[in-house]
Amino acid sequence: MFSRTVLYLLTNFAVLILLGVIMSILGINPSQTGGLLIVAAIFGFGGSFISLLLSKTVAKRSTGAHVITQPSNEVERWLLGTVQRQAQAAGIGMPEVAIYDAPEINAFATGANRNKSLVAVSTGLLHNMNRDEAEAVLGHEISHVANGDMVTMALLQGVLNTFVFVLARVVGSIVNSYLSGNRASRGGFAYYGIVFLLEIVFGLFASMIAMWFSRHREYRADAGGAKLAGKHKMISALERLSLNHGQSTLPAQVEAFGISGGIGRGLRKLFLSHPPLEERIRALRAAS
Repeated sequence: MFSRTVLYLLTNFAVLILLGVIMSILGINPSQTGGLLIVAAIFGFGGSFISLLLSKTVAKRSTGAHVITQPSNEVERWLLGTVQRQAQAAGIGMPEVAIYDAPEINAFATGANRNKSLVAVSTGLLHNMNRDEAEAVLGHEISHVANGDMVTMALLQGVLNTFVFVLARVVGSIVNSYLSGNRASRGGFAYYGIVFLLEIVFGLFASMIAMWFSRHREYRADAGGAKLAGKHKMISALERLSLNHGQSTLPAQVEAFGISGGIGRGLRKLFLSHPPLEERIRALRAAS
């Protein structure tokens, strides 16, 4: 956790320096925008970092997940034993293990610390997957934790938020000055209207980048699940996920962390957190 905190601080510092360089290139005096940089860092990283720290609590409350402290049946004993074995193999601390009530086949992992994470599975998964397939899904989620995907996603989102916040205002100031013929113009309804529109446009591009990374991490977690449980088990689990019908019932706060994602075509694919199942299966089969 210490190394990831250092990475967080260094990334934040690097973003501030880069934004200062961009402003200099654009001919904007950085001394007049120091406050903007500070506010951007607070808004850009603050929200994502707070969300990361609260992710376990939010996930448990929003899904109604029941954390297994003392297994009450054979299924719960198997879940705890499998997660413990995989966590040891992945070199992470034992996560909390939970079950939440949902009809679809799904699971998720979250947490700010790879040694104090949460792995949860749906009742639909337990009812519709055999033990080999469920083992592969657990390996997928453990791999997310071991790869530090939750922390990396928060860092990336903080960087993107910062760029959207600052660039919308920098470009908005330039456009407003050009339209008004006053280089010092940086206020009024026109300026804020331009900034609002730019935040929407830049935010869409930022979402594309974030979702691209989310899709990339799913491939890595699939490979990790194959390593922990077996390649044929991971492929079988992904094939079983095709039984899901309709949208995920996971709350928006944790939907991107589920193993099962949405379906989209054309431009909509750019905003999906998960690659299509057939592409994930194809990637696994092609892996050595």
